[in-house]
Parts: sequence; structure tokens; C-alpha cells
Amino acid sequence: MDVQGTQHPPAEPERRLIVTLVDLSPKMVAAWRQSFEQNPEVHIVQGSMLDQRVDAWVTPTNSKISMDGGLDAVIKNELGTGIEAAAKRMAKDRFVSRRDETLPLGCATCVPTGREVPRFLVSTPTMHQSSEDISATMNVALAAMAALQAVRMHNQENPTDPIYTVALPGLGVGTGQVPPEIAADLMWSAYSLMMGGEFVDFRHASAMLAEELGELNPMRDAPPVRPAPPAQKVAVPAPPPDEDFDDFD
Repeated sequence: MDVQGTQHPPAEPERRLIVTLVDLSPKMVAAWRQSFEQNPEVHIVQGSMLDQRVDAWVTPTNSKISMDGGLDAVIKNELGTGIEAAAKRMAKDRFVSRRDETLPLGCATCVPTGREVPRFLVSTPTMHQSSEDISATMNVALAAMAALQAVRMHNQENPTDPIYTVALPGLGVGTGQVPPEIAADLMWSAYSLMMGGEFVDFRHASAMLAEELGELNPMRDAPPVRPAPPAQKVAVPAPPPDEDFDDFD
């Protein structure tokens, strides 16, 4: 109440991003249920991405955003070929190519679809070229982190058209040859980090993820050690600039 006695309504609290994990594979779903057992706020669904009525779908892609296989191709067929062109255009406009890459690992695009559901598509690379074995890398964690960071940055830049719900598939478990159990743990690591901290850009988030995971060389019979989730959301200081990492202009 101000000095004139006028009562103002309380500020609307910030809405937490609701994450759905969806995949057709029973093994991927079972692995998620184990890895995310302490995260009941995460929805886990066995089914098709195309059936998820959320604000944004996430699709795993390659650095060239060539939507020519797997879920990428299914989504392009559903949303139209223009969605691939839009994602490539955003990558070209906002990222500086590095060698032969268009979209660096650890970054992602978020483009409007022109539809009611989903309103946005997030493309996050899990590999440089199509059909790479990424089982001995942290690419799955990088891709999941980048997808969530892209949503967060979209919401900061577009407060009148925010994304509140997002669906992610199993990452790296197809041609990437990552076992579902390891993929689930890597996605949990990225989710835990992103929900527990605020990061200024993709470089910052990638640096913190690498610090949490360390030198990753996952064995097929032993998932990587998970970092303990932060007790509360904190703003993490940004790392010094890295000229070799491509990011927003």
C-alpha cells in the first residue's frame, strides 16, 4: 500500500519451466525414471514427440542442422521444410562458423514454427556430422544443457511470448550409440545444473557443465558420477572470454 492508501497487486511470481522427457523406447523411459527419480516435477512419457502439446519441441541435430534422419526428419516432415531453413538462418545470423561447423556443440537455436503447438522448435546438436559415435563424449549433456539454455535466453529476449513447457527426447541413443542409462544420467546432470543456476550465455553454461562433469570417458557398464544439485538457484560468475568458442554476437 502506497502513501495514498492504494493497494497494488503482488508481482506475479516467475513461472518455472516444465520439462517433459518423451521417447518411444521403453529402455530410454526406464532409464529416465531411474535417473530422475528425485525430480517428480519432470514429466516422463513413453510416446511420440509429435503428440506432446507443449510450447517447444527439442530435436537432436548435427552441427549443420541437416534434418535428414531420425527424429529430425520426422519433425521436418511434420512442420514443413521451412523449419530447417529457419533454424539454419538463425544459426548463420547469430553464430560465427568455426571451420566447417554452422552450429557449435553446446549451442542451440530456438525458432518459431508458425503453429499453435508447438510454437517453437529448439535444435540442439549432439554431433558434428550425421551418424557419429558419441558414446565416449559429454555431447548428450552439452545438447540437453544447450536446449534448456536456448529456452531461457528466448524467454529473456521475448518476455511477451515466453516458453513455459518444453519436451526433450532421448539424446544420443540412436546413431550416437550412447546407452540409455548413460544418456539419462547425462541429461539429468544438464537438467540439474540448469535448474540450479543462471548462466549468461552458452559459453558460460558449457564451462560450468564441464567443471561439474570433469573429463568424461563413460564406460558402458558404469554411468558417470552425477554432481550434487545446488541447494538453491544462484547466479554463477561467468568465465573469462574464450576466443575459440563461438557464441552469440
